[in-house]
Amino acid sequence: MRLTATTDGDPEGVNARSLLDERLMHELEQLHRTRHETFLYGSDDALRHHNERTTELEAEYLRRFPNRLVTAGRTRSGARAREAAAHIEATPQ
Repeated sequence: MRLTATTDGDPEGVNARSLLDERLMHELEQLHRTRHETFLYGSDDALRHHNERTTELEAEYLRRFPNRLVTAGRTRSGARAREAAAHIEATPQ
C-alpha cells in the first residue's frame, strides 16, 4: 500500500487501487464536497493536491466501473430534451 506525503510528513491518502469500493466512494464524496471551498480559498498547493487526488480517485472509479449507470438527463440528448420541454412550457398558449 503506497502512501503519499505532504511536506510536513503527514499522509495524504492511500493509493486509490488499494481502497475497497466503499472507501473509494467515501473518498470521492469527500473530495467533491470540499471542491468549491478548496478552489476558492485553498493555497496553490492545496488546490494542486486536490486536483491530483480527485483525478487519481476518479480514474480508479472509472477503471472499476466502466459500465457505470448514466442517466439520460445527464447526456447531451437529455439536456436538449429538458431545454425543449422548458421552452414549450414557457411559450404562451
